[in-house]
Amino acid sequence: MNTKERILQEALKLFAQKGYMATSMNDIAKQLGITKPALYKHYTNKQAIFDSIIKRMNQLDEERAKEYEMPEGTIDEVAQKYAQTSLEKIKIYSEAQFLHWTEDPFASAFRRMLTLEQYRSQEMQQLYHQYLCGGPVIYMADLFRSMTGRDEDAMELALDFYSPMFLLYNMYDAADSAKKKKEIMDWLKKHIDRFSEDLKKTMKL
Repeated sequence: MNTKERILQEALKLFAQKGYMATSMNDIAKQLGITKPALYKHYTNKQAIFDSIIKRMNQLDEERAKEYEMPEGTIDEVAQKYAQTSLEKIKIYSEAQFLHWTEDPFASAFRRMLTLEQYRSQEMQQLYHQYLCGGPVIYMADLFRSMTGRDEDAMELALDFYSPMFLLYNMYDAADSAKKKKEIMDWLKKHIDRFSEDLKKTMKL
């Protein structure tokens, strides 16, 4: 790992622990065991580090969507792909998303940072909404709208699907053993399976 990457990783850890607002460039330099002038050679300020973190998260999202063959882009661009997305793909992708946000060191730290900062900054609140709250719900609503052809039910289906997952993120964070984490993953899979079966009946598949 090169110095610039180490800075990104360690800064995000601090943001997740102390909050972005409460972390200074001096804190980051101390965490890395380097001087502030050395830190400034790589990033001009804390905002530059934050911008790089956002860029990395967007890259990770794009890579994951491509890996699991999930539609990306505007509604007009991917309308046909939405309609062709299978329930099985959604199930696999949803489990991968859950593990990404809870087990991936970079993504889980990013989620914790946004959770801490959402009430301290409008920008952070918007990012929290985009990545963890309204954004995923709107994305799933678009999927279900195309899959079922029923606009009036799309948002309700998305809320039914995503709300338990959102709750399980917090339960997973609080789990203090591998056994409890496995139990939560089992609950997640059962929820996704049950929802898929109910959706099949709605779609009359």
